[in-house]
Amino acid sequence: MDFSKLYRPSALNSFQFIALTGLLMSAGAHLILYFFVGRIPAGFNWLYVCWTVFYILGTLINYFGKPNDGHHHHHH
Repeated sequence: MDFSKLYRPSALNSFQFIALTGLLMSAGAHLILYFFVGRIPAGFNWLYVCWTVFYILGTLINYFGKPNDGHHHHHH
């Protein structure tokens, strides 16, 4: 298995990329809410669960999907 598909930016598919971006943005929002607002909304931590599931799905597609499926759009 090519484990670089888990972390190398050029090997990630769009699902993985969106999930990682979402995780980073959620973590940033978490810090801002914690330090500047003083409270975290109820259920906020579910964001991390959702992004993680999204990343796992993306990883499965990356490993087991058809090669180049959905990455190249050919117009004839």
